[in-house]
Amino acid sequence: MSRRAVWTIGGVVAIIAFVAFGAGAFKSNLTPYVSFQQARATSDAVQVAGKLVHGSDSFDAASSSLTFSIQDEHGDVMRVAYKGLKPGNFNEATQVVAIGRYHRGILEAEQLLVKCPSKYQGIEEKAQRSSS
Repeated sequence: MSRRAVWTIGGVVAIIAFVAFGAGAFKSNLTPYVSFQQARATSDAVQVAGKLVHGSDSFDAASSSLTFSIQDEHGDVMRVAYKGLKPGNFNEATQVVAIGRYHRGILEAEQLLVKCPSKYQGIEEKAQRSSS
């Protein structure tokens, strides 16, 4: 076998290895949205979304820990714990997405995504009323 053929085969093998490694790393970073029931049944990292249960939140500034409850569209409630700063718009949230692992009766969130009402929502509602 010629030297050129060996280099070509080596290059192809290296490219395949890099592609396989990249695909594996990408897949391991995917965190699927699941139901509360599915989150309770797995030890994998998941994303759950729900409506913030107002009045359920408690923030301890000394330990930077936030706990709160979210409710899904079926009325199921899940307790969430998050270590980090409380998002500034947290109390206005219409929905919270928590990314983490369910452990001992609570979702231990590593990330929070807070969805708030649109600042344009009131403008749209006024426009609809005035055009009627």
